[in-house]
Amino acid sequence: MGSSGPPTDANTFPPLNTFPPLIERAVVVTGPTASGKSGVAIELARRIGGEILSLDSIAVYVGMDIGTAKPTAEDRSQVPHHLLDLVPPTEDFSVARYLRAAHDAVDEITRRGRLPIFVGGTPLFLKGVLRGFDPGPPADWEFRRDVEQDIERHGLEALRERLRQVDPLAAHRIGPSDKRRMIRALEYVRATGVPISHRQTQFERSRPADSCLAFCLRLPRPRLHEQINRRVDAMFDQGLVDEIRGLVRRYGQLSRTARQAVGYREVLGRLDEPGILHEPGILHEPGELDETRREVAAHTRQLARRQETWFRSFRELRSIDVEPEPESETDARDATASRGNNARQIAGSTAEEIAASIADVIAASNAIAKPASAAAPSPAAEPPHADPSHADRTSPPAPTRPARLVGNRGRAV
Repeated sequence: MGSSGPPTDANTFPPLNTFPPLIERAVVVTGPTASGKSGVAIELARRIGGEILSLDSIAVYVGMDIGTAKPTAEDRSQVPHHLLDLVPPTEDFSVARYLRAAHDAVDEITRRGRLPIFVGGTPLFLKGVLRGFDPGPPADWEFRRDVEQDIERHGLEALRERLRQVDPLAAHRIGPSDKRRMIRALEYVRATGVPISHRQTQFERSRPADSCLAFCLRLPRPRLHEQINRRVDAMFDQGLVDEIRGLVRRYGQLSRTARQAVGYREVLGRLDEPGILHEPGILHEPGELDETRREVAAHTRQLARRQETWFRSFRELRSIDVEPEPESETDARDATASRGNNARQIAGSTAEEIAASIADVIAASNAIAKPASAAAPSPAAEPPHADPSHADRTSPPAPTRPARLVGNRGRAV
């Protein structure tokens, strides 16, 4: 296989900028897709004088609205939203680019005496917010193509052996089938002369959950699947296929990142077939549309499982179990009694109650320096730059009754 050593000027490679963690300056509300986190976050922002920063790798794209369930114009009129609609869908959007925009937004929000609230479920963006990030050198697409050709000739084990020679620690940490990360590790050492395992140490450091304000909604699997299915149906009912058709007509080829998004890639796969793009009836026939819906729903459930695996690895998160709303006053009293009298335990059966409980935890915490407006619940402030660009779009209905939140992996929070 080709050389994996650094270029001759590696020793003079300029120091790389890194992004420090943002969790010391912000609140995080996360959870798997369709878990109800957006509704909770909007209510929380209204109560504590906060502003919302999207933590979604696809919502950064202009025009990709229905498939990402972007906040409605009404949502944006209640609470300012940031990190949405940053670039056209023809551009790739990296973790480093996201964190650069996130740091700028947090600076702006805190200067105005408001509290930043990150909301979303993209794991690598979340990891950068929680632990910081070393972006490393930019992608070298020519080098990556060469490595891909070597893999076709020699296989993945040869790639792994190549990585062992220059960064044995990275070779040990990276899974044997994780081709993308192995290529990136080789690319990194080639460009900088420094193993990626030596530079990205802060990306592996964590902190206890009680030292920060990061909350993760967790739902029983059957209920989450039901909410995913409802969301997917709503996306198609609202015109996802027409949205994607319009994106292709306007932009042509979408970026690698944009076209791999769940919901978009399945429809694009059909639109790429000869003649389909220009035939309005395609994907509107019941059988064709139902098949695509089922495929998107299945892939969305798989995405949720991957997200949950990532979330379990973050000890910074206070895992919060979401339970159904009690069906009677007796059930409600029994649930309250079962939680006991621990004042720090988060509980609630609606987005409003959940947000109120989280707001109490924030008010009692010293984990971040809170602006004066976050000291007590406050009415929604008039947003300084509400974005009306999606006023004519109805977003999917929020999952119904995001409910009782208890515990941090079984402990009170």
